[in-house]
Amino acid sequence: MPQVRFFTFLSPEITPLLTQYAPPGFEVSVHASDLPDEEKIPLVQDADFLILFPGQISEQVLRSAPHLKLIQLVAAGYDSMDVSLCRQLGIPVANNGGANSIDVAEHTIGLILGFYRRLIELDRNVRADRWRDIDTGSSTYTINGKTVGIIGLGNIGKRVAHLLRAFGARLLYYDQYPPAGDIESELGVTRMALEDVLRESDIVTVHLPLTPETRGIIGKHELSLLKPTAVFVNTCRGPIVEEVALTEVLSERRILGAALDVLEQEPPAPDNPLLRLDNVLLTPHAAGVTYDTWTRRGEFVFQNLQRVWEGGPPLAVVREG
Repeated sequence: MPQVRFFTFLSPEITPLLTQYAPPGFEVSVHASDLPDEEKIPLVQDADFLILFPGQISEQVLRSAPHLKLIQLVAAGYDSMDVSLCRQLGIPVANNGGANSIDVAEHTIGLILGFYRRLIELDRNVRADRWRDIDTGSSTYTINGKTVGIIGLGNIGKRVAHLLRAFGARLLYYDQYPPAGDIESELGVTRMALEDVLRESDIVTVHLPLTPETRGIIGKHELSLLKPTAVFVNTCRGPIVEEVALTEVLSERRILGAALDVLEQEPPAPDNPLLRLDNVLLTPHAAGVTYDTWTRRGEFVFQNLQRVWEGGPPLAVVREG
C-alpha cells in the first residue's frame, strides 16, 4: 500500500478537494507544513511519496526518507526546492503540470484589463459620486490590436496566448526552450529574441520559473527597451525582475505602468515605493489560487503518483537550475 504524506498549510476544508482523487489503496495522511523537522522525520521514514504545498522541505527530512519515489508539488513554482539535492538522492521532483495555468492566465488577463480600463479607479469614483472624473476616451485602452510579448511559453504562457488571441492581439514570445511541434502556428505566436520582444510589445507579460538563469532576467537594460506606452505584467515570481530598476522606470513614467501579482519581498515592506505609485496595479500573489484550482491540481497530483507507483515515469519533472 503506497504511503503518501501531504505537508501543507491549506485548511481542513480545502485539502479534501485534492485528496479526494487518491486512488484506492493509497494511504494519505495530511500534516501541517510548519511542523518541526523532528516531527516530520518519523512521518517520512516509510513514505513512498511526498506532496508539498508550499513546495519546500529541509535536507534533514529528505535524507530521512529512503523510500521516496517522487516529490509532488501542488504548485507550479519550485524555486524553494533543493532540486540538486533531490537529484543526488535519486528523487524526482514534479510540479503541478500546468494544473493552475487556467487560474494564472485568467488573472493575467484580468490585470491587463484592470490596468488598461482603470477599473479600480472607476469603481472608486462611482462610489464617491464622481461619475465623470475620468475621461475614459483619452486614458483607457483595448487589448485588441495591441502587440503582446509573452516571456516564457510554458503551460501558463501558452494558456495566456490562447486567451489573448481571442482578444485580437498580435502575439510575440521569447523562451530559451521553445515548445515542440506546431504550438507556434496553433497559438499564432512568433518567437523572437528577448530584446526584440521588449522593443515591439505594447504589453509584456512574464511567465517564467524562478531559476538561477532567470533571476533578474528583466533588468535595467531590458526595461529601457520598453515603449513609453508599454504595460509590464508579472504573475510568476518577483525576483525575475530587478525591482529597483522597475520602480525607477515607473516612478519616472518611462512606461505607462505595471500590473504585478508578485514582488521581491512578499508581503512588501510598508515603505516599498511601488505601493505609492498610481501607475501600478497590485495583487497579493493570488493569480494561481482560486477555489476551482484545487480539483484540477488534485486530479493531476494523484494521477502522477499512481503513474509512478505502477512503474511509469513521472510527468512534469522540473529542471535543475
